[in-house]
Amino acid sequence: MEDKKQKRAKRRVVTGIRPTGPLHLGHLYGNIRQMIELTETHDCFYFSADYHVLTDKAERLELSDLVEDNLVDLIACGLDPSKCTLFRQSDIPQIPEFNLILSMVTPVGLLERCPLYREQVKELGIDNPSYGLLGYPVLQTADICMYRGEIVPVGEDQLPNLYISADIAGTFRFRYGDIFPVPEAKIMEVFARIPGTDNRKMSKSYGNAINISYDEETTRKLILTYYTDPKKPRKGDVGHPDECPVFYLHRLYLEGEPLGVVRRGCEDGGRMCYDCKEELASEVNEALRPIRLRREELKGNRDELHGILDKGAKKARKVAAEVLGECRKAIGIERM
Repeated sequence: MEDKKQKRAKRRVVTGIRPTGPLHLGHLYGNIRQMIELTETHDCFYFSADYHVLTDKAERLELSDLVEDNLVDLIACGLDPSKCTLFRQSDIPQIPEFNLILSMVTPVGLLERCPLYREQVKELGIDNPSYGLLGYPVLQTADICMYRGEIVPVGEDQLPNLYISADIAGTFRFRYGDIFPVPEAKIMEVFARIPGTDNRKMSKSYGNAINISYDEETTRKLILTYYTDPKKPRKGDVGHPDECPVFYLHRLYLEGEPLGVVRRGCEDGGRMCYDCKEELASEVNEALRPIRLRREELKGNRDELHGILDKGAKKARKVAAEVLGECRKAIGIERM
């Protein structure tokens, strides 16, 4: 039990990305940049959450292809596989049983009160929510505690689910012992909520995203459709940049005087929203150009991608086997 008994030099971070489609600017600036930074200071376990996709998708998806595509995006954005553990959720056979065990200490009312569950049912128009969707936080807890995760990077909007995970983990520990820690949130404070073209949070589910893999012209056309300040319909009208998602995105690429020029031009009415969006499109495409080139290089080497996932899964399964074995003994299924 070396993983548990000996104190690790670095605290363990665990987080996953659902492979429901290509990654986008919301992922890049909302969590990928922080994932990369954390590999320098923490022991990071990053996984593709393919089981989680089934919670709200009625149609069949080619999940293996999506997992690989997301891995390409992550590495192209700068995530170094040698500095973290990358694997696929479904490659860990202990997860379903661990999820079942944790569900036995989870009150239904705790899940029904989750605001993210109610929001998702409403936003996606789900008439008959599945047990899996309701129990999403339980599986998330299994994903974290299976590897003795201590820290989970989240945006503020995802905090309710992590609070539930902490509650479930705490209940299990109270009943059966401290086999795994109670996970803590690490808030992604900067650019945690990247706006999509409709001014809602950028999301694959909402169809409002700028994908990392889009070509430059597609990116430009989508940015030109962005919602802007409704109080500034014409050039000459006073603008309100702090209420405009286009200005919010400018902040990803500009700072100091260049950003000040954009702000003042909006506030004094000298800038047209169309021109502001054209400039933003140029900024986005310039920033994504090296990432897109790296993507093309990686896409042609599937053996390398499979090797990365296999290596990560082997390491993750070793920890998972230890945790599940201790849990089975603690609840009385196996003899001590």
